[in-house]
Amino acid sequence: MHAKYLYNAMDMNTSKVEETATNAAQEEEVNTDSPIENEGEMSDGHTEEAPDQGDSSDNSEESPKEEQTDWQDKYMRLYAEFDNFRKRTMRERVDLIRNASKDVLEAILPVMDDFERAEAAAADVADVAGLKEGQALIQNKLKQMLKAQGVEKMDVKAGDNFDVDLHEAITRIPMPELSGKVVDVVEAGYKLNDTVLRYAKVVVGE
Repeated sequence: MHAKYLYNAMDMNTSKVEETATNAAQEEEVNTDSPIENEGEMSDGHTEEAPDQGDSSDNSEESPKEEQTDWQDKYMRLYAEFDNFRKRTMRERVDLIRNASKDVLEAILPVMDDFERAEAAAADVADVAGLKEGQALIQNKLKQMLKAQGVEKMDVKAGDNFDVDLHEAITRIPMPELSGKVVDVVEAGYKLNDTVLRYAKVVVGE
């Protein structure tokens, strides 16, 4: 009788042990499928890789430095080109001012040669008429040369109205009949391409 009860008790304990083992295996399977342990895995079986933050930070730091260096190089080249242009322009302007009258002076040289030859010939020639004719030829040659350069003599004569844009009054004399008019031309005036090169010096009546 006692053996029968003992056998039943052992059978019940064995069933409880098997049940406990089954429950533990099921809980282990559930824990294996838990998303906590597999949060690094994707639903399709691929593992999500974390971005490499170190490389991106290095690139972000190098890019602005390279861009700044490039702009500095462009600025220095542009400044050097502008400085060379400024210096070259200044040299050209100085040369232009110094040599602006080169063509005119070169054209006057033959006239100077004519005057020197006329002076040498006047020492041995007693013909006054010939000297006057040679002088007139030289003067005419000089006038033609100046006209070719755009220089023309003003046509000013006594009786013309006094014009401050063309005339320079060196003195005024009492002359009611020529009041406000040119009485005498002391020095001729000249124009260069319709611009006053030298004002005509005149005497004005009042």
